Amino acid sequence: MNQLFTSVRVGRLTLPNRLIMAPMTRSRADDAGVPTDLVATYYAQRASAGLIITEGVFPSAMGKGYVRTPGIETGAQAAAWKQVTEAVHLRGGRLFMQLMHCGRVSHPSLLPDGALPVAPSAIKPDGQIWTNSGQQDFVTPHPLSVAEIAGVVEDYRLATRRALEAGFDGVELHAASGYLPEQFLSTSSNQRKDEYGGPVEGRARFILEVLSAMAAEAGGDRVGIKISPEMNFNSIVDAAPQETYTYLVKQLGGLGLAYLHVALFGTNVDYHSLLRPLFDGAYLIGGGLDQSSAEALLADGRADATVFGSAFLANPDLPERFHQGAPLNVPDRATFYTPGTQGYTDYPALSNTANV
Repeated sequence: MNQLFTSVRVGRLTLPNRLIMAPMTRSRADDAGVPTDLVATYYAQRASAGLIITEGVFPSAMGKGYVRTPGIETGAQAAAWKQVTEAVHLRGGRLFMQLMHCGRVSHPSLLPDGALPVAPSAIKPDGQIWTNSGQQDFVTPHPLSVAEIAGVVEDYRLATRRALEAGFDGVELHAASGYLPEQFLSTSSNQRKDEYGGPVEGRARFILEVLSAMAAEAGGDRVGIKISPEMNFNSIVDAAPQETYTYLVKQLGGLGLAYLHVALFGTNVDYHSLLRPLFDGAYLIGGGLDQSSAEALLADGRADATVFGSAFLANPDLPERFHQGAPLNVPDRATFYTPGTQGYTDYPALSNTANV
């Protein structure tokens, strides 16, 4: 049997299929971080996914890192997300909110009162960021004090509460792509000498404290985590990534998490063989999959579910297309982050009845 279309248990949810919609930044919120009405349409169109993981959502204003990205801090943001969850649930779907704090890969123009971005250490990342006035160089971030770290952990806890109140089925911690959790985890971005730095036990502390706070609010079985070893995005490098991620995943055991989401890009190390035996919950694999490779991963028992990004972006009815062996729409990369409906809610489904 093709396991893509069989049910699977993920935390307290039973998913009707093993096709997960990946979190993808789409930049369709307004300048206040409030999702527009189009966001509800977009996610509802894709409700046939076994599980939708939303685009990265900043837990507090200091976590914002890109123009027109959504938050879950204000009442207006939460109310807009409630419209999204209601639209998806009406279609029979399920969705987790991904919480994404960008840390040092932000810019004062995107932050309250022109504040410096925050990070574990005052190390400026290489590269530039897109702002409302165009490309800007990254700046040297403000290193968080121990007391400020506790405040950020609390931000994640409160964001988890607000996400659940808005109707989400769970939350995912974005601990990849060079954002704040991975900045703490990695040796190139964390040169602290206190309990949040040094050996891997210290560097992993922030992620584990955040996950504990999220699980205390939601229950571990409504919390997932995304990691991407050796992705090295946003100027992140770790000196011993296999040791680092082995330690981190081993520490997840006591939290009873719903899933571990592992996306691999550009590494020759078989992290799935290394990490899957260390994790008791559902194991989700993403990163450049197609239908054939996803089916092979499930058949070999290497994954419990498979995660698709741009294929879901361009094909709102991706499970049905896979089921029928139908051709796929081609993603229009030029409209990935532009405002409006084009390249967002106008991709055709096989049947007009699949459109919102």
